[in-house]
Order: sequence, then C-alpha cells, then structure tokens
Amino acid sequence: MPELPEVETIKRDLQEIILGKKITEVCVYNPAVIREPSPDVFKKSLKGLVVKNILRRGKLLILELSNGLSLTIHLKMTGQLVYPGGSKNSRVAFHLSGGKILDFNDQRLFGELRLVDDWRKIKFIRGLGPEPFDLTYADFRDMLSKKKTKIKPLLMDQSFISGIGNLYASEILFRAKIDPRRPAQSLTKAEKGVLYKETREVLSSAIVHGGSSIDDYVRLSGEPGGYVKFHRVYGRQGKLCFVCKGLIKKIAQGGRGTYFCPKCQR
Repeated sequence: MPELPEVETIKRDLQEIILGKKITEVCVYNPAVIREPSPDVFKKSLKGLVVKNILRRGKLLILELSNGLSLTIHLKMTGQLVYPGGSKNSRVAFHLSGGKILDFNDQRLFGELRLVDDWRKIKFIRGLGPEPFDLTYADFRDMLSKKKTKIKPLLMDQSFISGIGNLYASEILFRAKIDPRRPAQSLTKAEKGVLYKETREVLSSAIVHGGSSIDDYVRLSGEPGGYVKFHRVYGRQGKLCFVCKGLIKKIAQGGRGTYFCPKCQR
C-alpha cells in the first residue's frame, strides 16, 4: 500500500498539474471504487467543479472543490492516479479543462473514492494519529513511553501515528538500530531521540525521491518512484547487510513481514 511518501508525492504532482482545473466530465467504468454517494450522484455532482486545493492526511488524498465539497481518494493496495490518462484500464476517468484526463486505476478494486461535505468527519480520518512531521520530539517521546506494544507494529498503527506502513517502519528502525521486536516503552531516551530523527529523515528522503515503487505504485506521470535504491532492509531477506555484512532476516509481526538485521538492530 502506498505510504506517506508516495501519497505526498502524488499530492505534490497533482498540485503542479491539476490545481485550478475544472472537472468537465466523470466517466465511471467500475462503480465498486465509489463508496459515497451513488455513482450517478457522484458523476453529476462533480461536473463543472474546480479543484481549489489538494491536501494529504495520512495516506488519504483530499481534493477540495469550488462548491465546498471534497473528493477523497484512498489508493489502498493497488490504486493509481495517472495523468494524462485515457487508459482502457481506468476505473474512473476525470475529464479536465484543457482536454486531458486524470485516471484512477485500481487492479484489485480496494481503493475508495468519496465525495463528501466535510472530509474531516470521515471515520478513517477521525481515527488517525498525528502526522509525523507535526510531532515535536517531546510529544513523540511521551507517546512511546506509554506503550507496551512492540515498536514496529506501533509505528504502523495509524491511530498512533499516521502515514507510516510496513516498508518505512522497517527502514526507519534499521537506521535507528532498534530491534523491531522491542516494546516501545523499553527504548532509552537516546534511542527515542534517534528514532524521532530517523523517522523524519527517512520519510523526507523518500518524498524527495518520489516514493518507493515496489508493486503497483507509480507517480502521476506513470513513472516509478526512485527511493527503492535507498532501501537497506525491506525485501532483502537472506542478503548481506550493507553495514555489518550479516544476513538480513524476515519475521512475521501482526501478519506482515518485518525485515531487519539481527546484528545491527538491538
């Protein structure tokens, strides 16, 4: 699933290309991805509206429109936004002023499109924890001190902190030299400081490089993100650690694969 860096990359790409454009027509080729309102109302309500602002909250994209409504886009596992579009694989096509199309593609139909009065009232949004870049170190330290949960699943818990998923939790913990199996409250003050720093640095670097294209994620242009070449542990089980030359290990945590170096991460 695209995480904070991928969704932020798409948000910034959209800001450069479609901000201020009018939606002239909406073609729904598979209504399964439209969660509210009905597909017919969705199409009719969007026609003629102008994209006034583009936001991101956690892993959710929000397009604020000229009449006060908001179009929210949750890419989930295989969702893509591609511009210019026109693909036969499109699930929903947004025709824009200027004659080009923004495609929403989603091979497995897990993505969610909503047209809502107030995006802040969406259940998913109300359950989100703070954004990583909005947290002070003192807030982060205090949040960790109260948790007995193992640190890797905790970083992935969207009610604890929003936007971090499996990939970046693994990469952050490797750089912080923290074993993913440790309880959060076992971290020392120094370790919490390093974890805070690496969380911000890993996410910032991933955004700069356009995110990580592992499976289905692509940028708005259809090009892959470039952060994959900076991965140190994710997807590298059985390969040599770049630091100690030991073997990268993969274990299961919360039903997800966790990648780490048993020698470097303590």
